[in-house]
Amino acid sequence: MTDLLAMTHCAPRADRTVVIPFPSPVPPPVIKATLFLKVPGGSITSSDKGKNPAWDVLLQSEADYRAAIEELRKKIDEIVKELNVLKEVHALQLVCLKGIKVLGKCFLASPVKKDFYAATDDCILQGGSLSTPVTGNENYQLYVYAHETIGAKEHIWLGINDMLKEGEWVDKSGSRIRFQNWETEVTSQPAGGRSQNCAFMSVIDSGKWFDENCRAVKAFVCEFNIV
Repeated sequence: MTDLLAMTHCAPRADRTVVIPFPSPVPPPVIKATLFLKVPGGSITSSDKGKNPAWDVLLQSEADYRAAIEELRKKIDEIVKELNVLKEVHALQLVCLKGIKVLGKCFLASPVKKDFYAATDDCILQGGSLSTPVTGNENYQLYVYAHETIGAKEHIWLGINDMLKEGEWVDKSGSRIRFQNWETEVTSQPAGGRSQNCAFMSVIDSGKWFDENCRAVKAFVCEFNIV
């Protein structure tokens, strides 16, 4: 019991803190490196920039190299563009073999009947547009071609409409048409008002134009501009 009391008496107090000092951290040494470049006649360092002519020669050589690479890229882009043009020309030539060539255009008939919107999309997917005669000769050639390929009693969509403004007929680019061939002797076309904003050529009426509801289904002819 006496020994136990003695041990308790000699035990250190809980509120006493022992501080053990540690040495302060030492920062890492700073190492300075110098870039050496091998050039004819000796070596130069990065500190010689703007002072040593050899350094300027190296910089100029790098600039020339980058300029040459950029010029090569431009030439490659030009070659790719020329190839794409040749592909388009080749595709148009194939179209012309299937259809008919009229001045600077090719016509290709599609006897499958569709509404105006679907017919327009179909021609665009082929790289062309709905046929839109701009002269009396073109209109006659289109009429003859449609008569021979689609039928003497058929109608074909034309690439014009007055959807934006009633009575103002425009082509695919939104420009007002200059040439018109409306049937005016019997029905005084266009006569459909706001319910008929698209136009078709009547083969049975010798190529005269009529307005029509755009949701009607008709045959159509795509046209392709020849490069």
